[in-house]
Amino acid sequence: MTILHGGFLLAEQLFRPKALAELTKSDWQHVGQPIVEALKEISATPCSQPFAWKKKALIIIWAKILQPYPATPADTETRWQEDVFFSVGNMLPTINHTILFELLKSLEASGLFIQLLMALPTTICHVELERFLEHMTVDTSSKDVAFFLDIWWEMMKHKGNQQDPLLSQFRTMAHKYLSSSDEFCHPPKRFKSDPDVCPTMPLLAMLLNGLKQIQNKILCPGMKCCALANLADMLTVFALVEDDPQEVSATVYLDKLATVISVWNSDTQNPYHQQALAEKVKEAERDVSLSSLARLPTETLFVGFEYMHSLLQEWGEELQAMLNSSQGTNYDSYRLCDSLTSFSQNLKLYLDTTTLSKEERQVVSELADCVKDFLRKTSRVLKNKGLEKDITASIAMAIIEQKMDRHMEMCYVFASEKKWAFSDEWLACLINNRALFREPGLVLKLLETVMDVSTSDRAVPESQVKQVVDLILECYADLSLPDKNKVLSGVLDSWGRKGLSEKLLAYLKGFQEDLNTTFNQLSQSASEQGLANAVASVARLVILHPEITVKKMCSMAVVNLGTHKFLAQILSAFPALRFTEEQDPNPPTTFMVSCLKETVWGKFSTPKEEKQFLEFISCLMSPVKPQGIPVAALLEPDEVLKEFVLPFLMLDAEEVDLSLRIFIQTLEVNAGLEYWLQTCSPFPLIFSMCQLLDCYSKYWQLPKEKRHLSLDEKDLAIHVLALLCDIVLANVETFSPDTWIKSLSWLHQKLEQLDWTVGLRLKNFFEGHFKCEVPATLFEICKLSEGEWTSQTHPGYGPGTGLLAWMECCCISSSICEQMLSLLVVDVGNPEEVRLFSKGFLVALVQVMPWCSPQEWQYLHQLTRRLLEKQLLHVPYSLEYIQFVPLLNLKPFAQELQLSILFLRVFQFLCSQSCRNWLPIDGWSHVVKLLCSSLTNLLDSVRLIQSLGQGQEQDLTQEALFVYTQMFCHVLHIMAMLHQEVCEPLYVLALEILTCYETLSKPNPSVSSLLQKVNEQRFLKSIAENINPEEWRYTLLQKISNF
Repeated sequence: MTILHGGFLLAEQLFRPKALAELTKSDWQHVGQPIVEALKEISATPCSQPFAWKKKALIIIWAKILQPYPATPADTETRWQEDVFFSVGNMLPTINHTILFELLKSLEASGLFIQLLMALPTTICHVELERFLEHMTVDTSSKDVAFFLDIWWEMMKHKGNQQDPLLSQFRTMAHKYLSSSDEFCHPPKRFKSDPDVCPTMPLLAMLLNGLKQIQNKILCPGMKCCALANLADMLTVFALVEDDPQEVSATVYLDKLATVISVWNSDTQNPYHQQALAEKVKEAERDVSLSSLARLPTETLFVGFEYMHSLLQEWGEELQAMLNSSQGTNYDSYRLCDSLTSFSQNLKLYLDTTTLSKEERQVVSELADCVKDFLRKTSRVLKNKGLEKDITASIAMAIIEQKMDRHMEMCYVFASEKKWAFSDEWLACLINNRALFREPGLVLKLLETVMDVSTSDRAVPESQVKQVVDLILECYADLSLPDKNKVLSGVLDSWGRKGLSEKLLAYLKGFQEDLNTTFNQLSQSASEQGLANAVASVARLVILHPEITVKKMCSMAVVNLGTHKFLAQILSAFPALRFTEEQDPNPPTTFMVSCLKETVWGKFSTPKEEKQFLEFISCLMSPVKPQGIPVAALLEPDEVLKEFVLPFLMLDAEEVDLSLRIFIQTLEVNAGLEYWLQTCSPFPLIFSMCQLLDCYSKYWQLPKEKRHLSLDEKDLAIHVLALLCDIVLANVETFSPDTWIKSLSWLHQKLEQLDWTVGLRLKNFFEGHFKCEVPATLFEICKLSEGEWTSQTHPGYGPGTGLLAWMECCCISSSICEQMLSLLVVDVGNPEEVRLFSKGFLVALVQVMPWCSPQEWQYLHQLTRRLLEKQLLHVPYSLEYIQFVPLLNLKPFAQELQLSILFLRVFQFLCSQSCRNWLPIDGWSHVVKLLCSSLTNLLDSVRLIQSLGQGQEQDLTQEALFVYTQMFCHVLHIMAMLHQEVCEPLYVLALEILTCYETLSKPNPSVSSLLQKVNEQRFLKSIAENINPEEWRYTLLQKISNF
């Protein structure tokens, strides 16, 4: 600040004996040079912020002028303490506004003037601008006019800087002066500000008035162009443009900047001609980015319209001649035509959309015609902008490098422009500003550009392409997981399942090694701690080649024991993999489903792999949410059903077993979700399950290669159907009443094609709408309500088949079984009727048993017990395996003995000449399995009865041993009737019976017991000696000998 002080001292010496406070405009040229030189020297000081020093010096000068004068000692003391500018300003002599205004004009500091002016409180700002305008109108020179026009232009470009501490201090200081001075307390009424109006509005009106006052001093065409351009821009931006105008697109914005800078480059008289590109871009940004926070009052607007019209009429011919000459290519002429073009467009819109009086409309229409005529006669100016070369790339890169306004939009232009790509400047800009490109949209744009350029005819060195690809992948790696998913989604949409490898495979060397290394690490570190690292590693692989990466993970999830949940968590971190592939004419399939079907579906080698697959897709439908990693379901329940279940709901489909397990898992896992089943057409789905169950009615008639679902798994199918019906019934309200009735009718009609027992499984589903349709013969043995049941003629159910139909009903469910039992008509008091029922029951049991699932057989087992309890079923016990009549109380074991003999009779019937050809070998294995389950239950029952007897001080040991003996004989009898290859379960059961016998008989050492044991051993050996093969016979005999 010493330099500033020195400049004022020299000026003071030159002006003596007068004081600088008396200096007039005409005195400045003799006195002002030392002050100007001092400011220039301050600006040229080698420091990091020369402009800031210049600004600070001007603030000190202006603050000195604004200080209330004269100051009291108390005021001086306060300013020393509170005014940051006072200490330096106090060194300066007393000065006036003339020195400030002339200094600003000499320095051509119009922009700085507006910054400082707009930092002042509104009242002071108005007064200071009024003083400036008064100063300009006195002895107005061409420099005054030029400075005035620059100030007007700068005011329209001004956007304020709330972060500038110097301006904040200046404003604070001015507020203090405002409160302590009478000078600013009563500003002229014409400058009274409205707090709700942008402070720029009255200032612009003042400048418009100032233009009128100096109009006659505007002589050169360039200044006239500038004056008209300013007026056109003011009326356009601050009056005609809508309150919230849409920004022009980034490319249009860039073109505007390029045009402005190109004109500056060709206009040697322009102050920015010699500036560096970055400085030109910063200033051009201000020129093309005018915006308004408020609108000019209508009164001011029409004053402006009329004034514009008069200026065009007065200056029009002169300017047209100049613009059409070779001199008409400078920036002032370009700006005039560009501003008038924008003004004309907005004026037309204003005419079309605004309600105006007749007089107002006439004013606007005449002005519009005048502007249009002027532009028509000067159209060559905008057509010949004089672009010496395409500088848009350099401008865009300068904006990015300097992080100027809209620099992120320029990043998108930069990333998209293929003709710029791979130039040295482009590469340098990308490398230096890679942090700016860490946005999913930019990563995708860069990838698209690299893909297109690398596959075009342009010769780009492979090393450069690899360098850029690596840079882009670095930017991708730095993205958040949601943003990575956006990029992955874009890659899949653009290049499909092969990802970047589709066109960049040559530049992705080492991918296979990276893939193997990553997945080796994944299989060894399947833990939550390693999940974040695993997701990051897979994120890179999945964008390079989504198909290979996902298929590898699907394969690992099935083959590597225990890794499926961890891998599902990783995959679930990439919801973008729910990408839908269009494969005409096939229906669209999600990428994830395609990978599962192509990699693992139908290729399982062990039950463990199937189990892991089941759990894997369960995790993909309902992913576990780890802390800190957002996950989403990659499979929807409806698509799982459509892809992995519905096509395989047939007995002859190899995948039917796994599909059923997937079906039930899908229904159970997603039971709590919103009713998603509606999208799967639930009624056709129910019918598909019914068709599957219908196949079981002729199960053993089908060739083995068409029976891929066992009768054991029939229970699973039944459970799926029941669960499916329950879910649909629970969501009846999602159907309209009409749709519900039509759907039920459709299903009921379709079921007529199937076995009647299948329809009976939907009894609750049809309740209240349709009766249960059963063979007419069922009515002969049951008291069925005609309101609930109806008879139908069914082939194969002629006279005497009522009991068969009744037993088939009992297989459906426990509730129907109870109902059938309660409705059964058998007269217990009539021995002949009980005898006939018992014979019929045995025949029906033989007919039904081979087609029973384990659960259905369990229903029949329980039914048989109930019939025995009710004495409706008579099972005479023969003495064929009794050596001596026992003196025992066998009543507690009566049912067990009857059931055992009944099962023997069933197998005698099945193995008879008339029935032995009913079943294939696996059919015999099935009935043996059912028999063993029932006999195992009998063993458990015998053990329980015997132990309960001991608790009641009733020794039933001998009775239990007798029952074991009888059961052993019955089992061996059945074995003797069957094919040896199906007898192993019965052999194991026989050994278990002997173990039970041995365990119970050992604790009794009495002589009578020993004698009985020897007799029993001899008897049991005689039975066992008839068993084949020899090793079984030897084992049984050895077991008996150990008693």
